[in-house]
Amino acid sequence: MNPNCYCGNPIPFSDCCEPYIKGIKAAPTAETLMRSRYSAYAVHAIEYLLKTTHISQRKYHSKKDIEQWAVTNQWVKLEVLQSTEKTVVFKAYFLDAALQPQVHHEKSTFKQQNGHWFYVDGKFY
Repeated sequence: MNPNCYCGNPIPFSDCCEPYIKGIKAAPTAETLMRSRYSAYAVHAIEYLLKTTHISQRKYHSKKDIEQWAVTNQWVKLEVLQSTEKTVVFKAYFLDAALQPQVHHEKSTFKQQNGHWFYVDGKFY
């Protein structure tokens, strides 16, 4: 088993992203939230992905579509390229349904409300 978390941090999933996904802890930064959301795709934690999407944007995201995207792909690696207080630029590497390598390159925007970070939207490259 890989000792690193799905998000690429050199610690086990159980000590890294899992406490955020399970609601035990709140992500302290936008980057931490983004990393935990990547891990949520890898472990198919669809409710967490919906819950951490900003309320103003949830109507644009279908649970069925999120689940399809998470389950169809094999999540290989996350690379954080740049991080500010409210944005994260990253590349998510995955194998699609045909096992072809793909890269999802995005600049995500986040918003903090009541001590919790939420994904707002992203610009895709």
